Amino acid sequence: MPDFLLNLNIVEGPVIITFVLLSSAAVVYLLFRRPTVIWLLSALVGLLGGACIALLTVFLTDQVWDLFGTQFLPETTTWIVLTFSAVGLAIASLFGTRWWRKMIAGIAIVVFVLTGTLGVNASIGITKTLAALIGVSTEKPLDVPDANGSHPPTPGPTPAGPLYETWSPPSNMPAEGTVGTIDIPNTNSGFVARKALAYLPPAALVANALALPVIIQLNGMPGSPGLDDPKAMLDKLAASNKGLAPIVINPDQLGSPTVDPMCLDTDSLGKVETYIMKDVVPYVRSHFNVLQDPKDWTFEGFSNGGECAAYFGAKYPKVFGNIVDISGDEYPGVEDKSTAKNYFGGDKAAYEATWPANIMAKGTYPDTMAVFTAGALDDTFAPGVKRTYEAAVKAGMKATYTEIPGAGHDGAALDGGLAAGYAALYPRLGLSKP
Repeated sequence: MPDFLLNLNIVEGPVIITFVLLSSAAVVYLLFRRPTVIWLLSALVGLLGGACIALLTVFLTDQVWDLFGTQFLPETTTWIVLTFSAVGLAIASLFGTRWWRKMIAGIAIVVFVLTGTLGVNASIGITKTLAALIGVSTEKPLDVPDANGSHPPTPGPTPAGPLYETWSPPSNMPAEGTVGTIDIPNTNSGFVARKALAYLPPAALVANALALPVIIQLNGMPGSPGLDDPKAMLDKLAASNKGLAPIVINPDQLGSPTVDPMCLDTDSLGKVETYIMKDVVPYVRSHFNVLQDPKDWTFEGFSNGGECAAYFGAKYPKVFGNIVDISGDEYPGVEDKSTAKNYFGGDKAAYEATWPANIMAKGTYPDTMAVFTAGALDDTFAPGVKRTYEAAVKAGMKATYTEIPGAGHDGAALDGGLAAGYAALYPRLGLSKP
């Protein structure tokens, strides 16, 4: 499939509007027929039956089985009900009608399902392109210097003060940063990860570029590496700050979209912790022109990745001086009550020793800054984020907690959390005035 199709925005704009219009037209056509008593009853049964099945499905998946680990937003439920109702109407149109109406009803079912899928996805607002929805990347390989070859990363001048004061961008500096894929060897961990992504800001794309701060970012589960929102937000910030922004490295901590290795080393799910600390971190240090002080290293993540950010920041403060936990799980495997049994041999104490709040309770963090955020409507994840934030404060971190108004566990929470994190990081990293 061509990249331009894969990169189409499916959350807002022409794609979803077109499908909504097609579905609306199909509903009108299916309803517009000779109003006999039998047809009116059939249409009513189809519409109401579809709605009832939708509500039952939502109840079972959301309240009983908790398949997604978070409650559906009202907008999500609305899309599901509308989709099932429309499909019910189309099914009713398959009986007692001529062949062409049956054919149109069959086509309408496909259109309704596609529209509903797009609508549910848009109500969540995290997966914004077709490529992201089907789990593929259209990014091209980034030209990364070979640490062992003839052109290792060339360190720029050591700043004599904050970067916003000492950096003077050249006239040919690009207006925007760039994102590309990178291959991080799993030499030490053996963890089979998908391709990582890297964002280089404008200030990193010039000759003799200065060393910059770095963010290690992990996304949620289900999911895959993706930097669309961070790139857009950091490009805007860079435009106001001499092209300055952190370099962002977005490795894969899952291996597969729906598998949760918990950012730990386990026999059955792989050595993700070793992958991050022994493969990713050394790779970044040797292949990118980044500052080395822990103050200039940030671990950032959303949902599953947010818990990982709190975990690595708490356990490795001499590597990561900053934490940005956006709607993160409270602890590894929070959605699975059998985690201790399945991955720790039933050793509850060993399992709980991996919880970020418990790690923080055993340490002191006078040099760590931590940003915790959650959606104001997120009743599932926000309480755990608050408890981790409180543990961070008790441990001596310079921590803040921000609720994102009107957000659940969704794209609004992600974007609001990124904005809060960048607002705190920019002065901390010397990229803007305090």
